[in-house]
Amino acid sequence: MRKLDLRSGTPVWKAYRSPVIEQSTLTHNLTTEVLIVGMGITGAMAAELLSGDGHKVVLVDRRGSTLGSTSATTALVQFETDVPLSKLQKTIGAEKAFRAWRRSRLAVANLRGHIETLKIGCRMTDRQTLYLAGNVLSGAKLRDEAELRASAGLPADYLTAAELSKQFGIDRNGAILSTGNFVVDPVKLTKGLLLQAQARGAQLFAPEEAWKFKFHKSSIEVSMRSGHRIEAGHVVLATGYELMDVVQADRHAIISTWAIATKHQPKDGLWPGEAMIWEASDPYLYLRTTHDGRIICGGEDEDFQDEQSRDRLIARKTQRIVDKLRKLLPDIDPTPEFTWAGSFGTTPTGLPLIGAVPRRPRLFSLMGYGGNGITYARIAAEVVRNKLAGREDVDADLFAL
Repeated sequence: MRKLDLRSGTPVWKAYRSPVIEQSTLTHNLTTEVLIVGMGITGAMAAELLSGDGHKVVLVDRRGSTLGSTSATTALVQFETDVPLSKLQKTIGAEKAFRAWRRSRLAVANLRGHIETLKIGCRMTDRQTLYLAGNVLSGAKLRDEAELRASAGLPADYLTAAELSKQFGIDRNGAILSTGNFVVDPVKLTKGLLLQAQARGAQLFAPEEAWKFKFHKSSIEVSMRSGHRIEAGHVVLATGYELMDVVQADRHAIISTWAIATKHQPKDGLWPGEAMIWEASDPYLYLRTTHDGRIICGGEDEDFQDEQSRDRLIARKTQRIVDKLRKLLPDIDPTPEFTWAGSFGTTPTGLPLIGAVPRRPRLFSLMGYGGNGITYARIAAEVVRNKLAGREDVDADLFAL
């Protein structure tokens, strides 16, 4: 297994209370219908949906719930992918690109409705999204992107520089305004989903590290480093960026990113509507607000995964983020109260990798890589649920390993 120190510093979510999740180490061997490896946001979504369908579920994690990359996420839940629609269609074709973006939008809507139905207190708040002109798309190309999204039935209004300045007080050469997205506290959401699964009988064991896999005709036997074994009809790998050895690692890369959270801002000092903001740039800056008036801002991504190098850059990278934030929003106080670094995954298309591992039909790998990992976690959970229910998922081919 590729082991990573997935985050360092102090993420802002440490400032807020979250539910306590009961978890213990294994004391004996187990048999279950579904074993989920990983208790982050992806594992939690899969556990909640599968337990809701009546499956017997067991989860293990080598750290514990939300102790990996989940607590480092900035939790902008949006349907827009890292790769613009106009560029994605050149890579995988217009039909598939349109389907991928529409499925992403559907996943956001499904997740919002599910959170409301379950009454999970995760400070979910609807937000517009501003996609600012940058070094990847600007001017006519950004307008073309907005028109293409609209032709696919996606919400997208192009704002000129003058309109952007008038409506949001931001000086940039145009933007795309979209609706239907939201923000959450990712730790509260993850734990809320795990509590729902536990209430239906799901068992959580941590710290427990899945080590060896032995494949049988109708089950998979997973040995833990603790010495105990779990035999499962299906195994779901939701280990995020720490890829298990049984999954190929040739279609994605791990990169480093940095983020800050400012001190509390006066309510009248924030931009109208507190829209989520990100740039059509590489690397791009992205920002959102919290329920209590902080600004979370991240970016400065680098194409390496070495944790020591990543951590040595925290001071320099977060200062660059502060400087960019100050330039973008001159009226706010960008002084950081929290700074952190993390690792996350990317793919050439910006789409996640989800599905059964080749030649291992009972083994699923859910790699919700990209800038909107929470959205992809929902898609991953839906794809696995449909597969175990014997239903065809018409978009599974878009994400297949």
